Amino acid sequence: MKRLLLLLLIPTILVLTGCPRSAPPERGVYLLLDTSGTYTEELDKAQRIISYVLSRMNPGDHFAVARIDTGSFSEKDIIARTTFDERPSQANQEKREFREKINEYVEGAESAQYTDITGGMLQGIEWLNEVDPSQKVVLVFSDMKEDLPDDYVRDVDLELSGIEVAALNVTKLSSDIVDPRKYMSRVDNWRDRVEDAGGQWRMINDLDNLTGLFSG
Repeated sequence: MKRLLLLLLIPTILVLTGCPRSAPPERGVYLLLDTSGTYTEELDKAQRIISYVLSRMNPGDHFAVARIDTGSFSEKDIIARTTFDERPSQANQEKREFREKINEYVEGAESAQYTDITGGMLQGIEWLNEVDPSQKVVLVFSDMKEDLPDDYVRDVDLELSGIEVAALNVTKLSSDIVDPRKYMSRVDNWRDRVEDAGGQWRMINDLDNLTGLFSG
């Protein structure tokens, strides 16, 4: 009788105590901001994206924001980066400080002459591999049109195994409106390049859909 009673009580005990929840995956996010031409006028949208990412960051996660300019394969182009403290209260303070750095940058942002997307991605890959989280994401806020000085070499292989690349706010250029094939070709070329390098590709142009940006 006692054994039967115990068996009947076990489901109730499990409901009351709950099963232990697995910790969320440690996440690393590297966000590239296009600052070429008139794209600086889009940086208010980038601030929305950064605020969203910060809201999804957990203690122990890693976040960096860098600009895409003439030569982006350089740590000098990293605007802000941090690994959030394991203490939630301290992590929240670090998020506020991070947001302040970004706001300060946006207020004084100047337009770059060229757009070194490949260099920025190489720098992002290097940083993500250094902090080595279980989930690695590169976000590219850009029209995805690369424009380089004549002496720059960017015909290099990207190593994107285990990395998700999401292109955000891929605006259409005036030439794209005249010939939509240029826009589709530019997007397809980047998708192929990312997937051929072992990465996962996504594109999100409607920033109201950011809720589906991260898994886990």
